[in-house]
Amino acid sequence: MDNPVFSPEAYEVWTRSDEYHNSFLIKPDAALEAIVKSNSYELAVSTAHGKFLNLLLLSIGAKRVLEVGSLAGYSAIWMARALPDDGEVISLELDPFLVQTIEENVKNAGLSSKVKVIAGPALSSMQGMQPETPFDFVFIDADKENNTNYFIEAKRLVRKGGVIMVDNVGQSGGPRKLQNTHPWIEGVRQLLRYIKDDTEVEATTIHTVGEKGFDGFLYAIRK
Repeated sequence: MDNPVFSPEAYEVWTRSDEYHNSFLIKPDAALEAIVKSNSYELAVSTAHGKFLNLLLLSIGAKRVLEVGSLAGYSAIWMARALPDDGEVISLELDPFLVQTIEENVKNAGLSSKVKVIAGPALSSMQGMQPETPFDFVFIDADKENNTNYFIEAKRLVRKGGVIMVDNVGQSGGPRKLQNTHPWIEGVRQLLRYIKDDTEVEATTIHTVGEKGFDGFLYAIRK
């Protein structure tokens, strides 16, 4: 994607720093570690980011969560563990194989009662939702080309004062390089342009480095 090339030493520092801090702050967990060891973890949130999602939901007292794109259920498990007994994570996933994988991983984590997986195109699933109770938190981590479409639907589905988070908007600094026209990068730019004039949210981007490299997430509050 024509992103900056960072030295192996930089990645080593970021990864080892994550591992060091995690060794103090994140307890071993067999269900999550099984996903980390699988091929599915490559595109999942990092361990530290998973814990951050968990703490964020605890801090806002979240009960209803919508996850757009779940992959193998790694982030869904982190988020479900932050919810009360009657809380729920609704995960949208396109790939039938991954839907089955999510359900198996969630079952292994003992969270089947808290996680519901809806199979099919995420945008269509969102457009068909008319929830009586809005969501407290929406986590968007799917195809980046549809970021803006997902965000527009998320605004409709989240409560006032609720949070919308869009992952992978840093993209190693790619969005600022106008010669980079990769669809993922264009998806980030389109979302930023949309939010610039959006009076319904307040938002910021937080850039990150760690075991997943240089990236970042967008954090928005529905006004």
